[in-house]
Order: sequence, then structure tokens, then C-alpha cells
Amino acid sequence: MAHFTSNTYQLKRKILNFINKISHKLTKPDRKFTADMTYGILASQSCLLTDIADYLHEPVKKVNVVERLGRHLEKGIPRPSATAYLQQVRKMVPSEPVIHIDDSDVTKPVGYKFEALGIVRDGSQSTATKNVYKKGYHVTEACVLTTNNHPVSIFSRLHSSSEKGYKSVNTITFSAMEQAAALFGKATFAMDRGYDDNKMFLKLDELKQDYVIRIKSNRKLLYHNKWTPATELRNRRKGKVKTSVFYRGKDHEAYLSHVNVQITASRKKVCLVLVYGITEHPMMLVTNKDIRSKKEVIQVARIYFSRWKIEEYFRCKSRFSSLKIFACVS
Repeated sequence: MAHFTSNTYQLKRKILNFINKISHKLTKPDRKFTADMTYGILASQSCLLTDIADYLHEPVKKVNVVERLGRHLEKGIPRPSATAYLQQVRKMVPSEPVIHIDDSDVTKPVGYKFEALGIVRDGSQSTATKNVYKKGYHVTEACVLTTNNHPVSIFSRLHSSSEKGYKSVNTITFSAMEQAAALFGKATFAMDRGYDDNKMFLKLDELKQDYVIRIKSNRKLLYHNKWTPATELRNRRKGKVKTSVFYRGKDHEAYLSHVNVQITASRKKVCLVLVYGITEHPMMLVTNKDIRSKKEVIQVARIYFSRWKIEEYFRCKSRFSSLKIFACVS
């Protein structure tokens, strides 16, 4: 038992040391709140304030603890704490960071009193032929991969079109890109087909960032001074470069090919990377990274497939979506 007690105290000390790094510029009440919430969530494995209060073991009534935590939550995350957190994240990433941006949703189908409750597509019930919409919120997330290939959040925003002064989903996405660019200087953004939009390419060019984006089947590319459907270029080729990739929880053998083209957004030269053998129709990835060898082709493909990490992150985060408030680093 002594051995287990020692491990518990070591773990608690590590948690508190991390909290001190991100809250040292806060007032004493805010520092205590940050420590209580972090330790309470980890100990209770829940984001419900009543569960967190149980594990804090404070010598006051439980209702008073919940009220205190609720008052602090209403204030949002203090800017000094958010800045300190991001500075800690910078120390955890490699010299060439990979950033994944993706959207999810939080549905509240029976909610009536939630603030600015909007309508979202329920990804868990929608299919390729039918979309299901429910009351809820959009969630835009940006994660960076650490040196251990672990996704860590650098931007998380809960938003709704019902909010006063709300502009668009793209505005939120651009904010995520700008924050990531300001934090790391130069990074590679890996994004799925939902971001195959000329506005996204132009924004990333403006920020002077690299990208690997999966494109849709209706995308046209400039090839030999002729606008050509991407699917036509895909069907003309066969994968010649063999590699292994991790996709949807399994290892797969993929065959890659690439061709230099131009994108409609800025007429800048990009590379179309084709991935055969994984899905029914070969995947089409567009990147502005220079490709001069087989190794670089494989690297681009693996950057895209590493976005499976953000899917795992969303599944983990959804466990805590019963709470009304998400931790938003903004």
C-alpha cells in the first residue's frame, strides 16, 4: 500500500507543478481554482462540478464548492494562464510542427435554456445520403502533435450561428490558423476535405504556412496550362511508391504517386499526391511542400494520415461534452 501511496503523491505533485507553471501570474483564488479544476477532473474522470467537488474533499458544504467553481467558470480562462499554457506547449513540439484543424459538434437535442443554442449537423447519426440536424454547438479545434506524436490542443472554440455578432465558421477557422502561426512561426497544417476551399488556401498562403489538404472529387487543377478535373489526373496514374500508413486504427499498405499542378485559388504551384489502396477511390492530397524524392512523398502522406490523432482526441473530449462549458484557449 505504501508503494501505491507514493505513486499517488508523485502524480499529484506533477499535476500541481504543471498547474503552477500556467497559473503563477494569477491571483491566489484563481490559482486555487485552476488547481482544483485540473486535479478534480483527473481524479473524478468527469467534468460535472458535483463530481469534481466530491474529490476535492473540502471541509465545507458541497453546494458551496460547486457555487465557487461555477463563479470562476463564468469568468472564462484568464489571458495570462492561456498564454503560459501555450508557452508550455511550444516546448513539447518538434522543430517542424504539424497542426490539425477540424470541426466537431455538441448536440443538445432536449436543451431549451442553453445560451445561443443553434442548429448543427449530428455527425454521429448522419450518413452519406442523409443529414440529421439537431440543436447544439459547433466546435473548432486545432491540435499540434508533440515529439511523442500526441495531440495537444492549442485552440478550442465553442460557437453558434445564433450568437450575437457571429460572422462565420471560416472566421473561427482563420482565428485558429492565425493563433497557430503566431505561436510557432512556421508549421504544416493537415486538413480534411471539408477545408478544400479556395479561401483556406489563400489564407494559408497569406500566413506563409505549409499545408497538406485532402481535396474533393469536383476540384479542378491547372495541369499543362489546362484546367483538368483532379479525378482525371488520379485515374491516369498508378501508385509507384509503396509505404505503410496508419489509418482508422489499422496499418495499411499504400501506393503513392504525385504530379505538379496549380491550384485555382492563387495559381501557385502545388503538388497533387495520390494515395492508392486505402479507400474505394484513391485519396487526393494537395500540398505546397517541395517534393523531390520518394522520401518526401511518403512524408507528405504520413502527415495527412497523422490527422487520425485528432479523431482520437475528439473521441476522448466527447466523454466530457456533458459539461456546458468547454475549456477554450483563445
